[in-house]
Formats: sequence, C-alpha cells, structure tokens
Amino acid sequence: MDNHSAEQLRVYDRYLRRKRAALLVVFVTAALSALYAVGVGSISIPLGEVVRVLLGGGEAVARTAIWNIRLPRVAAAVLVGAALASAGAVMQCVLQNPLASASTLGVSQGAAFGAAVGIVVFGGGVVNSASATTAITIQNPYIITLCAFFFGSLSTAAVIAISQLKRDVGPSGLVLAGVALSSLFSGGSTILQYFADDTKLGAIVFWTFGNLGSTNWRELGILAAVLLASLGYFLFNRWNYNAMETGADAARSLGVNTRSVMLLSMGICSLLSAVAVSFVGIISFVGLVAPHIMRRFVGSDYRYLIPCSAAAGALLLILADTFGRSVMAPVVLPIGALTSFLGAPMFLFLLFKGGKAHG
Repeated sequence: MDNHSAEQLRVYDRYLRRKRAALLVVFVTAALSALYAVGVGSISIPLGEVVRVLLGGGEAVARTAIWNIRLPRVAAAVLVGAALASAGAVMQCVLQNPLASASTLGVSQGAAFGAAVGIVVFGGGVVNSASATTAITIQNPYIITLCAFFFGSLSTAAVIAISQLKRDVGPSGLVLAGVALSSLFSGGSTILQYFADDTKLGAIVFWTFGNLGSTNWRELGILAAVLLASLGYFLFNRWNYNAMETGADAARSLGVNTRSVMLLSMGICSLLSAVAVSFVGIISFVGLVAPHIMRRFVGSDYRYLIPCSAAAGALLLILADTFGRSVMAPVVLPIGALTSFLGAPMFLFLLFKGGKAHG
C-alpha cells in the first residue's frame, strides 16, 4: 500500500470516528435526559429512586407515578420524536427539499381534519366540568385516533396517486401537491369547527395542542413496532439515499431506481408520521429541525444521519415536554405549542447561520 492510499484510509477512519462519536453522544444524551425526565413533575422524584423503581424496587407511590404516568409519557416523547425526525430526514432527501417534513405532504393537516371528524361526526370529545376549572377530556380516543390515521394516510395516498397519474411530476411537484392538500384539509377542519358546538370545539382545539400523556402501553407498542420496521427500511436504503443526495441523475447512473425509492420512502414516512400524530396530536417542527441539527455534525451520510436524527428528535421532544411539565407545575403546557414556539427560532437560527454540513 502506497503512502497516498494509507493517508486516504486514515482520513476515512477519522471521518467514521467523528460520526460514530456524534451518534454515541446524542444517544447517551437522549437516554440520560429520558431518565431525568421520569423524575420531573408536580412531585419530584430523586434520580436514585427512579433507578430503583426501574430495577423493580422503590416506594409504592413512586412506582405508581413512574409506571402509570411518567414512563409512558417519556416513552411517547422518545418514540414520537424519533418517528417524526427520522421520517423528516428521509423526506428531505427523496423530495430534494430541505423544508420537507410531515406537514409537506399534508399528513399533519390530514390527521387534524380526521380528528375533527372523529370528534364532531362520531362524538369522540366531551367536556368534563366536575371541577371548578373546566377540563377537556377525550371520550373515545380510539375513534379519533383511527380517523386521524386514516385521513393522514389519505393525504399521502392522494400525492402518490397524483405522481402515478402524471409521471412527469418531480419532487417539487409532489411538494406542491402536498401543500394543496394541506390547504384543503385545513379548510375542512375550519368548516367543522365552525359548525361544532362549544363542547366539540374545545375537544378539537385540545387535540390539536398535542398531548403526550394520552397514550397507553398498547399504543406505544404499536408505535414502537411501526418505528422499528420503518427504521429498518430506511437503513436498508441508506446507500440509495446517499446516492440520491448527489442528485437524481447521478443516482440513476449508479443503478438506483429513484422513482421507486422516492415513492416507497414517502409512503413509509407518511405512514410513520400518521401513526405518531394520530396518537398524540399535532407536533410541529421536530421532524424539520432535528435532521438539520444533526447534519451539522454528521453531514448527509444517511448511515449516520438517520439514527442521529431519530435520537435528536427524541431528545428535543423530551426536553420540550420536561420544560412544559416543570415551568408552571402542576400546570402542563401543551407540547405542540412548545415545539412550535421553540422550534421556529431554532430553525431560523440554523437557516441564517448558513453553511451546509459536509460529510
């Protein structure tokens, strides 16, 4: 081996070590943040007690609070954040649009319209006025979840159908189709809200706020299974995504069926996003911001960008939810509003700071 080849191997080894270090750091940070978040709430639980409960010991009160309330909520933050962020990273690649996310194809807007249908048409929401402070509860969450999932998936099915009927539609055209469908679903949601009574209107608004505390272990199991299957597909196609990052023509010259990869990836991304959104409501900006943050550390190498984005999405949602539960405890601020409020300036910072990360 000549000196030039040896130097290339050393450069490539440093390249891999840097990306592996970033992957390890973001995973460890997310895990530690999740562990800390389990102890945060209206009643603070020391970290040592959290560990004892997770290992099967601890006091009865702490066990009840952690296993029945805190841990499902944190698990939902991890799974939903990872789902939206990994889907966002792949969509930004296959659509060749740095602003792509679940909202680009109208998944979030379709899910919101579906939830409104479930509440208004099927009576899934109710106001509980047992206390002095009126609280909104969801009377039949499964109807709302199914309707939200159906219409979220319907948006993607419509975009894919458009691409099949009009073969010359490229990634930009699919984005425009998603924007049009988003507008259509938003208009439908507005009409339903206009005709809804105060009870149903309150339930619609409550659902669109986003609520990580509304999930149970069965729903989390479904979301975990969909997430793992989707991540398996994404990582299986990691080299295709790397090729597509250089451009469609270059990818085709390397033997990548770009149209097939794009359509299948879009379908799986939208399925994953629809499942996540249907369980917890609208969560904005996580799928948009997390991939951009990690690109600054690992570049556009999808071998590392996909898992790093998933971990970063989980971390962002854990931090946002922990902040929402602690800043005005015992009041819990809506997670959807927090991610929008915190995510928008973060994305603008990344946008105006400029500079594209290089692999």
